[in-house]
Amino acid sequence: MHATLRLLTLPALALLTACAHQSGTLELKKDRQCPLTLNKGQQLILSLPSNPTTGFRWEVRDGAANVLQSLGPEVYSNPEDSGVVGAGGISTWRFTAREPGEGRLLLTYQQPWEPNVPPAQTFECELRVK
Repeated sequence: MHATLRLLTLPALALLTACAHQSGTLELKKDRQCPLTLNKGQQLILSLPSNPTTGFRWEVRDGAANVLQSLGPEVYSNPEDSGVVGAGGISTWRFTAREPGEGRLLLTYQQPWEPNVPPAQTFECELRVK
């Protein structure tokens, strides 16, 4: 009896794995990878170099809310082996493609207390969700 259940479970697990692989996760690190086409349900991970110790922060100006759903706030991480105080790291955001359509991710890298100063960097990516 248990062998039969196991045989039924393995194909079901394989089918679930195939579905998860089809939606997949796309990791984006540069705007040179843009424009992007995503499938509905696909996850997008955006990682950009960052160094908050300088006072600069990435700010999401346009999160393509009409086609993407944010999966949480920015997560900052720095390399543990750098050994340098104040060394830069990576800021990461996670999104899910929720609706078919077109949108734009726009982030600026600047010091929040100087909103009238042009950003030191800008990240812009046109998106299309099928």
